[in-house]
Amino acid sequence: MKIYVINMRGLAKIICALLLIMFCMSLSRPYVTEVFNTVSSKQERKLPIYCVETQEKKISISFDAAWGADDTDDLLAILDAHGVKATFFLVGDWARKYPEEVKKIAAAGHDIGNHSNKHPHMGQLSLEENKKELMKVHEEIKKITGIEMNLFRPPFGEYNNTVMEAAQQCGYYVVQWDVDSLDWKEFGSDPLIKQVLGNKHLGNGSIVLFHNNAKYTKDALDTIITGLKQQGYELVPISQLILKENYYMDHEGRQKPIRDNKQAKN
Repeated sequence: MKIYVINMRGLAKIICALLLIMFCMSLSRPYVTEVFNTVSSKQERKLPIYCVETQEKKISISFDAAWGADDTDDLLAILDAHGVKATFFLVGDWARKYPEEVKKIAAAGHDIGNHSNKHPHMGQLSLEENKKELMKVHEEIKKITGIEMNLFRPPFGEYNNTVMEAAQQCGYYVVQWDVDSLDWKEFGSDPLIKQVLGNKHLGNGSIVLFHNNAKYTKDALDTIITGLKQQGYELVPISQLILKENYYMDHEGRQKPIRDNKQAKN
């Protein structure tokens, strides 16, 4: 009987301790949530422009130029034949190696965008290192063409808040894509055409990614442009597609116009 009483007392103490812990947790939970939300809000990821919300059937095609220039003249000729202006994102090393190609792109009236100086993994760099990457090629292109670039595409499509902040401080709009041609995989001309024209993301405000020296891009480009036009799309350079002010980014990286005060706060 004595043992039974002692066990009951011990059990009672355990139950009281558990109840006290649960009570304390219930009191502290709102505070913990508030702190978590505050930290989460401060660390909210900044998003680049993947596409643009628009009622107009406009899209942009873009080319990243980092290695090689053998096909660039062919691409320019095809674009010219269709009366299409595109956007070329140039790496600094590429521009220094092929200054005449840079001049041709500019003379043809295409957008020229910044694709970094050395094509590094910019997410691994500090804010100041990112800014140096941006401004070194910025000055290079300005020297060659007189153009002050304001469009930036991160190498490998990689970015974080530091990359975004550096670009914004340097006066750049950060632009990705929502339609990847996958031309860099070199599957062939027909798969490349189908990848673009039948892409599930293709729509008003889309941005299509190509590379200037991918093996099959020049072979597929004529058919792709023709197909896009047949679908009713007008092809414009990115500078004419994106919104320059009074916009916000949704969670998918879609740039949207601000229509009310609530959106402006977001």
